[in-house]
Amino acid sequence: MSVIKEAIVGDKTIRFEFNKFAKQANGSVMVSCGDTQVLVTVCAAEAPKEGQDFFPLSVDYIEKYYAAGRIPGGFVKREGRLSELETLTSRLIDRPLRPCFPEGYLNDTQVIATVMSLDPLHHPSTLAMAGASVALMISDIPFNGPVASLRIGRKDGKFIIDSVPGDDSDLELVVAATPDAVLMVEAAAKFLSEAEMIEAIVFAQKSMKPLHDLQLEIQKEIGKTKKELVRDAGADALYAKAQGVAGDLVKTALVIKEKQTRQKAFRDIKAKLAAELNPENSGSVGKALYVALERLQYDIMRAMILDDKKRIDGRSFTDIRKITCETKVLKRTHGSALFTRGETQALATITLGSGDDEQRMDSITQPNATKQFMLHYNFPPFSVGEARPLRGIGRREIGHGALAEKALTAVLPAPGTFNYTIRLVSEVLESNGSSSMATVCAGTMALLDAGVPIKQPVAGIAMGLIMEGSKYAVLSDILGDEDHLGDMDFKVTGGQEGITALQMDIKIGGISAKILGEALEQARQGRQFILQKLIAAINAPAEISEYAPQIFQMKIKEEKIRDLIGPGGKTIKKLVAELGVKIDINDDGIVNIIAQDGATAERAKQAIRGITSDPEVGAIYLGLIKKIVDFGAFVEIRPGLEGLLHISQLENRKVDRVTDIIQEGEQVLVKIIDVDRQGKIKLSRKEALGQKPTV
Repeated sequence: MSVIKEAIVGDKTIRFEFNKFAKQANGSVMVSCGDTQVLVTVCAAEAPKEGQDFFPLSVDYIEKYYAAGRIPGGFVKREGRLSELETLTSRLIDRPLRPCFPEGYLNDTQVIATVMSLDPLHHPSTLAMAGASVALMISDIPFNGPVASLRIGRKDGKFIIDSVPGDDSDLELVVAATPDAVLMVEAAAKFLSEAEMIEAIVFAQKSMKPLHDLQLEIQKEIGKTKKELVRDAGADALYAKAQGVAGDLVKTALVIKEKQTRQKAFRDIKAKLAAELNPENSGSVGKALYVALERLQYDIMRAMILDDKKRIDGRSFTDIRKITCETKVLKRTHGSALFTRGETQALATITLGSGDDEQRMDSITQPNATKQFMLHYNFPPFSVGEARPLRGIGRREIGHGALAEKALTAVLPAPGTFNYTIRLVSEVLESNGSSSMATVCAGTMALLDAGVPIKQPVAGIAMGLIMEGSKYAVLSDILGDEDHLGDMDFKVTGGQEGITALQMDIKIGGISAKILGEALEQARQGRQFILQKLIAAINAPAEISEYAPQIFQMKIKEEKIRDLIGPGGKTIKKLVAELGVKIDINDDGIVNIIAQDGATAERAKQAIRGITSDPEVGAIYLGLIKKIVDFGAFVEIRPGLEGLLHISQLENRKVDRVTDIIQEGEQVLVKIIDVDRQGKIKLSRKEALGQKPTV
């Protein structure tokens, strides 16, 4: 028998329906708001795989086109691999759920959120995030919830719950939290202060209370008994042995500054442990030994930071690693910059294109959308000294690229002021901590190097947290190992005027607003330091590269757009083919001509004026003779517009036959000498002799 529960959040009612759909899953729920409906299911294996030493959680958010009453485009009429938007939403669900599974739970676990009905006023991602937690709460899968998530906007200083992306808002914020602490934050902002960001996060967490309460209520009512978590009885004993053999070696290795040297030291320690504690090196026992070493490394590093106030590379908690900045690194790109911070290095390039190069996107929530700015982040294996096959772009690369894109979107020129499509590619050449923030810094310099008039430079910094009980340390500019073994990955980007993007993931039960405030302030100070390094390298837009296409603009009457395009696009296609240019036309009559030089663009302007201008007496055209008759010829002075060239207007003398002077298909210079009330045009060749076209 189905069970229905409702929670009122702000001015919206969210409905949860249980025991009706997908009943063979460990847990399932249909979540709805308005006419938007999302089915969320969770399933888990009965036991972990033999020798498993990590938690295999997979989360997939899937938008079905039937939800919006649409059939997928293209040749294949069914949904395929996840889109970028679906991947990013899957990550938003995954990140706050992951730390809520108990330590030692290693069963394969899968969360699937399927959008089955779409109401444009109620975004399905918010419902998917709510459904994932409640499905886990009522299942028999061990889970330390409840977790709730909200999407928050801000308009005219007031917060909006469940804001639709793209609203005229200066904040797009997603917050996930337990009743006691924040777990995950993802934000794009238009220069909000640290205090304003904290206010928004606190507002979001308080607004979630009805969702937390409902989950606890429904768990008591219909929740299954949680599976007992079986712990490895020998893990603690193995840890103690590893500590005795390698404790001092780990302490020594942890203070080696160079990443590759430090990693080699740990490989040597693993080999020593295997030789002394596991001479047979059988598979499962070997993995358990390495898990013990990882735990030992975790404990020693954290004690070193909290008790000895010492970081891996000897820096203070607030120090930033050495930074070098360079522009014009690549010779033929439209803009390039190299940003190096410690052992992290990003090479950013800019390619400028026309409106035809905009990215066309299609999803049920954003049909026929376009992007004029694209940021692509690549993380090749050599950046971390590894040799592994190159595969397609992974979720991590999509997520890191999206964060950097949010950071820089806020400072791009206003629409209509810089008419290029911009593609920014970040190649991560080295990585030891926060390559996404290095991408933001390199991207800022590359944009300026390409001549993009950004509003202000943007820098990014990654923060970390080590916390044991009431003791904690906030770390600026974290290393890869500090990220891996720490409790928080917190990235902040912004300029002099405030924050443009923020991403935070908590690996423990959450953090308080007080600690979050400290981290934001420490991040602000570090960000300002990095900004000064960027500004010292390049502080104003350079000249647009000679290798970039040039965009020239002109205005035509809106009613003439149709004439310029021509039937079936025939007129504009002909212009493009003949002149070797690209032509973009806006609905308001703004025409962008993309050419390699000014002379070509001027010829295109002349041709466009000839097509779109009203015929005026005295204007001179280079026309095409379409038809010859006894009394003259009909001349096309622009596509679809003809005038009569009378035989008497051919020469400054008497002409017996028209074909003695002109032939069909020839081009002829003609001058308009009259336009009558019916719009009929009279032309003269003899008055145009020796002159140049004016249109």
